[in-house]
Amino acid sequence: MRLSGKIAIVTGAGSGFGEGIAKRFALEGAGVVVNDINAAGGQRVAGEISSAGGKAVFVKEDVTRAKDWASLVGAAQSAFGRLDIVVNNAGWTHRNKPYLEVTEAEFDRVYAVNVKSVYLSAIHAVPVFRKQGGGCIINIASTAGIRPRPGLTVYNSSKGAVVLMSKSMAGEFGPDNIRVNCVNPVFSPDTALSAEFAGGAVTEEARKRFLATIPLGRFSTPLDVANACLYLASDEANFISGVCIEVDGARSV
Repeated sequence: MRLSGKIAIVTGAGSGFGEGIAKRFALEGAGVVVNDINAAGGQRVAGEISSAGGKAVFVKEDVTRAKDWASLVGAAQSAFGRLDIVVNNAGWTHRNKPYLEVTEAEFDRVYAVNVKSVYLSAIHAVPVFRKQGGGCIINIASTAGIRPRPGLTVYNSSKGAVVLMSKSMAGEFGPDNIRVNCVNPVFSPDTALSAEFAGGAVTEEARKRFLATIPLGRFSTPLDVANACLYLASDEANFISGVCIEVDGARSV
């Protein structure tokens, strides 16, 4: 098993990409702290992992708050005795609309969930990693951060910030044997935020419009994203840090 003995926190793991990551990690031997603000979703995922013979606990915390991150990291140590991997998957977006129509409250929430959460994760996880002699952070950004679509300017810029933060964190924390990498998924119509990205219901016409921008001819799936994260979290990638893997079927080319 590629993650045997490792302990991971996966945020936003109650559905979508986060669920796929949590389940894939557990299948490869990791103990997983399933985090989500949606208790029903998070409890379901943790329960399904446990029922399948894996190790998981659900912890409901808000990734935009420092005290919740302290509790989340503490829960990992309490449940499993250590922490090796943090996957910052939780994300949020304003609806696709003109830049000047994005409210200040929407702007603040986008940056709190997408960017501040990454900052807070390091504040609380890095000291633990340093004591243990190393660790791994994987930030789920988006192709929006490197190949932006119209109508999502604030969201796009938040993901661009995550890409640059990941690279800078890798440089700063490398001497502590802490690796930081980034995964950039392309649009998926099956995630909770798909209607927001599309600016309304994901109609067949909208699906075709998005699909036409992806050379490999299909959308990203939770398993696609999970497999990229699995590689970055595994010992196979122990000299890989500061990179962004586009899981996008060549959309960003």
